[in-house]
Amino acid sequence: MTRTVFEKSDVIPLVTEVFRELGYEGASLSKITARTRLSKGSLYYFFPGGKDEMAAEILAHVDQWFIKNIYEPLEKNEPRSAIAHMWQEVDTYFQSGQRICLIGAFALDETRDRFATVIRQYFVRWIEAFSAALVRTGISQEAADQISEETIASIQGGLVLSRALHDESYFERTLANLAQRVSTYISENNSGH
Repeated sequence: MTRTVFEKSDVIPLVTEVFRELGYEGASLSKITARTRLSKGSLYYFFPGGKDEMAAEILAHVDQWFIKNIYEPLEKNEPRSAIAHMWQEVDTYFQSGQRICLIGAFALDETRDRFATVIRQYFVRWIEAFSAALVRTGISQEAADQISEETIASIQGGLVLSRALHDESYFERTLANLAQRVSTYISENNSGH
């Protein structure tokens, strides 16, 4: 039985999970319709450009979530609370490591070239926003950039290992260890302030 939807905002989360589960190449239109229970007509109504438009909309949706919940708080809010907020939001968004990073997954397959700008900007903005928050705590730009790059890489690696090991506690431990390491670094570098 097909599902009735009235808004594109209702469709995007459904299609996102199919792309998350099967990847861009694996998400054929027939698999998308079967898994979402949406008709092909509904999909083309919301996404006349087909699968490419679906992927572009999904990436934009993910990007907007990260702007609102991760990047802007890191860029604008008190840095220590923004960093604490980041750990919570990342854990919630990735469902303690049970949900893959769709943009990270797109970066690993043939989709990378098709959506290279969006993929690159997602990682660059996160690294820069986190680094900016670290600098506002009193850490040097060079150290903040290094910590930020290593942290985002560790989050992505933690997602992969958590899924591969079928162990959500691995991702939770990864985030806890990263949070502790960053907190310790901030404290040690501000003891003289």
